[in-house]
Amino acid sequence: QVQLVEFGGGLVQAGGSLRLSCAGSGRSFSRDAMGWFRQAPGKEREFVAAINWSGSMASYADSVKGRFTISRDNAKNTVYVQMNSLKPEDTAVYYCAAAKRSFVVAGTDEYAYWGQGTQVTVSS
Repeated sequence: QVQLVEFGGGLVQAGGSLRLSCAGSGRSFSRDAMGWFRQAPGKEREFVAAINWSGSMASYADSVKGRFTISRDNAKNTVYVQMNSLKPEDTAVYYCAAAKRSFVVAGTDEYAYWGQGTQVTVSS
């Protein structure tokens, strides 16, 4: 069974940091681009960040650029996002996903596998 499982969500004060992890199982994702998305209550799921198969290229939403960093460890079949300088507007359920391609993509329809999500809440 192919799975992506996110870890590391929680409650943090504004200005704080969290590191989310996403572990894959059931198949290797080392040749797939990986992404992070988020969905706040009443809003559509939105792109946060993505990284290509090798980790040499990344892309970020403007809203998180300079604060979030995506990375991956293909040996561990795991992708991470380091989130610094968190703001209340970053509050959402965060999802990791594996793309259908090896290069960076931002559209949700470009992703084949999704995790179940982890809640991130930033208090003001």
